[in-house]
Amino acid sequence: MTDKVAEQAAFSKKCAIVAAKAADEKKATDIMVQEVRELIGVTDYFVIATAANSRQVDAIIDEIEDKLREDAGIKPTHREMSADGSWSLLDYGNLVVHVFMPETREYYRLEALWNDAPVLDLAAEAGLENLQYSDRIAKMLGRDA
Repeated sequence: MTDKVAEQAAFSKKCAIVAAKAADEKKATDIMVQEVRELIGVTDYFVIATAANSRQVDAIIDEIEDKLREDAGIKPTHREMSADGSWSLLDYGNLVVHVFMPETREYYRLEALWNDAPVLDLAAEAGLENLQYSDRIAKMLGRDA
């Protein structure tokens, strides 16, 4: 890996961790960070989180956008949301953030589409200790719900 590629990979990982921490600050559940670089090639990381309702989806997305602007100096190139507020996305190029309400996350099962992607250990990598996981996501991560 060239120095430039290694620097970009490290920056992408840092941004993904900032996003995961911001989601946790707004009480998101089922927070996952998948390293998808080798599988898709158009982005490095997916950050996926669950919000209880559409207002929390907005609050989590706003917090992530604010923290990434403050801590990493980046702004999304694209922001998208569903008409009913059950899903929202921030696209930073090297990082894509998805926040879903539970039913929408269950329907799309985005993390399962990329189940070969390595998942960051958020306790070790980001110091996030008391994350809450649904049974399905906990099982996927090999931990207790």
